[in-house]
Amino acid sequence: MEVRYVPDHSILSVVVGSRAYGLETEESDVDRRGVFVAPTRMFWRLAKPPTHVDGPLPEQFSWEVERFCGLALEANPTVLECLWSPIVEHATAAGEELLALRDAFVSGRANRTFAGYADAQFRRLDPARPKWKQAMHMIRLLLSGLHLARHGEPLVRMDAHRDRLLAVRRGELSWDEVDRWRSELVARFGDADALPAEPDRRRVEEYLARTREAAL
Repeated sequence: MEVRYVPDHSILSVVVGSRAYGLETEESDVDRRGVFVAPTRMFWRLAKPPTHVDGPLPEQFSWEVERFCGLALEANPTVLECLWSPIVEHATAAGEELLALRDAFVSGRANRTFAGYADAQFRRLDPARPKWKQAMHMIRLLLSGLHLARHGEPLVRMDAHRDRLLAVRRGELSWDEVDRWRSELVARFGDADALPAEPDRRRVEEYLARTREAAL
């Protein structure tokens, strides 16, 4: 079964979601994301290893290392935030090396992906009957992406914005206030240009080659 890849070949497991953001409530789940390395010889077969695996724990999802790196190079917000999670539950030597490599994945395309993901969430919201939890995470994603654009790393812990974000979740801010906050954050992306134009693919490929060799 595919779940055998986790934890048997796991190199990294982190907590994400509200508990990593500092926005948890008593009802919040523990969301885990991870990376595993499939044995290299398995790629020599017609049937390849999975690119991702659900479980075995509830709310746990893991990527095979090559898929994870590919998504990170594309500035996938969910994947990038895994690399900066403040809660690392498990990391092997390969996992520690991946964390140390995280700046190699950062590039200016993150401006588009973070803002784009937030915009997609915004378009799914109905101003007449907004889903306030979704609205909160839309704003959180913009805050994280703006910090990345300015400082080279996403903002995961939302301590400085916690009270206002939770007020959004509780529906204590009007839709107009939330939309105004969103518009202000989107406008600031245009002034943030601290990121390199492209990620450092060479460093990432060298890491993948070492990892595959070690898994022979």
